[in-house]
Amino acid sequence: MRAAVCLTVTWKMAASVYRAGSAAGKAFFSGRSPALLSLKRNRSALSYAQTLANIPETQISTLDNGLRIASEESGQPTCTVGVWIAAGSRYENEKNNGAGYFLEHLAFKGTKKRPQTALEQEVESIGAHLSTYTTREQTAIYIKALSKDLPKAVEILADVVQNKSLEDAQIEKTREVVLREMEELDSNLQEVTFDYLHATAYQSTPLSRTVVGPSENIKKFTRADLLEYINLHYKAPRMVLAAAGGINHKELCDLASRHFSGLSSEYENDVIPVLSPCRFTGSALSARNDDLPLAHVAIAVEGPGVNSPDNVALALANTIFSNYDATYGGGKNLSSNVARTAAEYNLCQSFQAFNIRYSDTGLFGVHFVTDKHSIEDMFHIAQGEWMRICTSATDGELAQAKKALKNALVAQLDGTTPVCEDIGRQVLAYGQRISLEEWNSRIDAVNTKTLRDVSSKYLYDRCPAVASVGPNEQVPDYNRIRSAMYWLRF
Repeated sequence: MRAAVCLTVTWKMAASVYRAGSAAGKAFFSGRSPALLSLKRNRSALSYAQTLANIPETQISTLDNGLRIASEESGQPTCTVGVWIAAGSRYENEKNNGAGYFLEHLAFKGTKKRPQTALEQEVESIGAHLSTYTTREQTAIYIKALSKDLPKAVEILADVVQNKSLEDAQIEKTREVVLREMEELDSNLQEVTFDYLHATAYQSTPLSRTVVGPSENIKKFTRADLLEYINLHYKAPRMVLAAAGGINHKELCDLASRHFSGLSSEYENDVIPVLSPCRFTGSALSARNDDLPLAHVAIAVEGPGVNSPDNVALALANTIFSNYDATYGGGKNLSSNVARTAAEYNLCQSFQAFNIRYSDTGLFGVHFVTDKHSIEDMFHIAQGEWMRICTSATDGELAQAKKALKNALVAQLDGTTPVCEDIGRQVLAYGQRISLEEWNSRIDAVNTKTLRDVSSKYLYDRCPAVASVGPNEQVPDYNRIRSAMYWLRF
């Protein structure tokens, strides 16, 4: 059997990319380590720096075929192990858009070795949970189980990833499930709004496509189509085997060598999937439905890619902008200017600042849910707050934002599954796991001038993309929205 190569890199636990539609706490996929949760009360006097130092290390190794293994050992009785793959709708074309999402669902339909019933019984017999998800740039398949069952979990995971059942009967069952899910997704207006936002912001580029794909594709996918997708994308160098909890890194490497060393690292005819550049276009897309009680509206400018240092300042800007829901208490006492105004004048049901980041581009903006008569007011307030942050953000609110963001970075991850997700996503995106101490230093390095300058870089005189769903006849003319992105500077 092939052993793991002696290339092992150690990193401390860190945060990752900013989740769409989230508040400050999700500025990065990050959070509290299980080791942090186990600290006793008599150690509560530890300083913030000492707390960071107590976070377990993340070790990264690489097999001969290019598969990366990354893990964080916290000594818990449970663990989560999964495979993160550089495959998603951005790698698809018009013909196979939705194939990644379709294959994600096939993971539950059994393998060549384990029919669906056998797979379900085996996972259940060890008290484990098998989960999957697909985004525009990544696909994940992971299992949460007891730490003592790590060998069995890795073996099942390897079987599911490498030997999916592509029998016609299972494909037809999956087709029915996906088509039914697509009908349900149409009722999730926030998701629909963000799909429209991508469609208009990245029109005529791969990022404009939805993750689930069009129903026309789902209805006609064949075994050959799915096999072609697997052979193109399921390659060892495009994967990360991540684990967190009560695991041992050396044992994980041995298990990976035993079960994943057969993964190919070669491409047929040397055709290697690459991400084509996606052009951002300032534009608007509106889907009017007067039967809906509230309108979902999103406005965004082009943001930076996942590796840009500007993301820290933008995370702080979004922390200042904050989020709001009508069910919150506080009203006039809320710290966010936008939230305070929205609560006082009953302007919206909710709003969320977001920074969706991809490899080389992103969407930085705000999503709000409001009555049709308040849409224009919400645009005015949101764009006014952007201008204020760019021109007159204060030292006091920046200091408060830094505390909130640091707290969120420590508190976000709770349990082995979110920690494992953070490892997989971050190693796949960055090639490493940046330490939480490093994120802390980057946050401290942002001063008020940097905050204003970085915010202005992406907001000042930029053409935004706008998407709306619902009774939206009150959406301002695009030229009016565009003109509010410009203001006098001295």
